[in-house]
Amino acid sequence: MTFADLGLSDKLLQAVEAAGYTEPTPIQAQAIPAVLMMKDLIGIAQTGTGKTASFVLPMIDVLEHGRRRARMPRSLILEPTRELAAQVAENFEKYGANHDLKMALLIGGVQMGDQLKALDEGVDVLIATPGRLMDLFERGKIMLNGCELLVIDEADRMLDMGFIPDIEFICDKLPTTRQTMLFSATMPPVIKKLADKFLSNPKQIEVSRAASTNDNIAQFKVMMTPRKKKEALRWFLQNDNVNTAIVFSNKKTTVRDLAKTLKKDGFRVGEIHGDMDQSSRIAELELFKSGQINILAASDVAARGLDIKGVSHVFNYDTPWHPDDYVHRVGRTGRAGAKGRAFTFVTAADAEAIANVEKLTGSEIPLYAPSKPAPHSEELSPTKQADRDDPPARELRKSGERKPTDPRKQTEVPTEHAPRKVSDRSAEPNRNYREDRDPPSKPGEWNGPVPGFLDVSAT
Repeated sequence: MTFADLGLSDKLLQAVEAAGYTEPTPIQAQAIPAVLMMKDLIGIAQTGTGKTASFVLPMIDVLEHGRRRARMPRSLILEPTRELAAQVAENFEKYGANHDLKMALLIGGVQMGDQLKALDEGVDVLIATPGRLMDLFERGKIMLNGCELLVIDEADRMLDMGFIPDIEFICDKLPTTRQTMLFSATMPPVIKKLADKFLSNPKQIEVSRAASTNDNIAQFKVMMTPRKKKEALRWFLQNDNVNTAIVFSNKKTTVRDLAKTLKKDGFRVGEIHGDMDQSSRIAELELFKSGQINILAASDVAARGLDIKGVSHVFNYDTPWHPDDYVHRVGRTGRAGAKGRAFTFVTAADAEAIANVEKLTGSEIPLYAPSKPAPHSEELSPTKQADRDDPPARELRKSGERKPTDPRKQTEVPTEHAPRKVSDRSAEPNRNYREDRDPPSKPGEWNGPVPGFLDVSAT
């Protein structure tokens, strides 16, 4: 199936082709025709499944004909975070390049002036977070009675952030004849009740969870004590062929501390968390996307919806408290057919949290347990070299006996004081393996010395 089979206009197909896409994802193939037929829709899907384009593309064609009016947006897309809202706006700019549509982004953390100016000129698409939209509505700066189409994105995240009362208030102010689409990774009772109240005979679409079915992501859990986490993170960043990585933590204070520590260690690292204003967040994301920094320390504000190409690794520095957050974090890598690796640091206190993650994803996350290297043939250990030179000694060693010594020969030097040949490789324990060794041959297998942080069991 191609995008041309879904009923999209030629102008839109040209924009899709220019963006480099040829085949729709499963949710796009099911959702786009339904939206074009003006049906209400419930989409149960994770980020990373092409969900955003499944409503952006048909909306562009639906809204092509119509008249804009000041302060009365023709369509409304509600997003739980500023980052998601900004990403949806980027999608409209990319796919709507051949259409005469006006869009406004209404989010907190930025000046209202430009937003109000855009609303006064009239917009076809308003992308907003509930807080800023409620603020302007209560000030009388925006009217919702001309809205023909509503999208509630990441509804379960809206629930987690306490936005459901705002959503209900906004829905009550919209025309009852509108078309409504609701997308959610899960369908808890509160979201089901919301859908039953505000959607009319919706078509329901459900696609597989990205993290439980994406074979492109190699996932591992790493058992350790809390004090070993920083050492472990440094080791992986130096030794696992990391190109770009997002390091997730549960707390904003941990994000700041990690960014500071990694910078001192010489890594090119940025940070993004809820205490930063919107302009600072956007600036950090742009540095990450452009490659000026290749490691991003982040709280869960960055976990959902961010589509950054080429993220090779995700590190859960903290095991997420909510299993859904694991799915969204891990989904930042292995996108668009690329390979990715995800490591979750697990302490004894995280036993219940990681069990909940495995229950949600339906599979046990393999334990990362690198193996010690086999000696090189040209660098045999003293014992094995002696066994090669003296086969009888080898047999005696196997039987547990000791070889009798010749009293005429010099007394044997105790093993602990005997001089040992140390290879150049072992003399440089901190040397990056990429300089002198091939990468691990199997996923999760390290072909070098076992790092110290793995010597301690977390259980």
